[in-house]
Amino acid sequence: MVERKNKNRGFKKLRVWQDAVELFVLSIKIFRSYPFELGKIVSNTVDACHSISRNIAEVYCRRSLNEYLNFLNISLGSSGEFHSSCYSLNKAGQLSDEDFNQLDELHFKVENQLIKLIESLQKKRLEGGWDDTFV
Repeated sequence: MVERKNKNRGFKKLRVWQDAVELFVLSIKIFRSYPFELGKIVSNTVDACHSISRNIAEVYCRRSLNEYLNFLNISLGSSGEFHSSCYSLNKAGQLSDEDFNQLDELHFKVENQLIKLIESLQKKRLEGGWDDTFV
């Protein structure tokens, strides 16, 4: 695969985006073979997980600090939705402890990275240290 780079694709350098993609890949592997009866729940769970990285990428390309913070908070909400779904599936005996712990370990890392990124950007907003140009 050819790696094409420009300023708009800079989100790929963000560790939180990379780890969120890895979380999505792991969730696909774990939920791939779930029974039809759980299809809607699994689909919503995987979509919530995928929403984390998608929102990070989308807002990175918008350049506005206020939008950046808003979309990162949406990512954080999706992160909570994903965790809640995995937790519920585990409690219902539909997600093994091993699979839950594997997902939760990486999810916890992504969640903390999101919180730290939000805190960092909030600090930049207070200090006026944000440049939204390509120049």
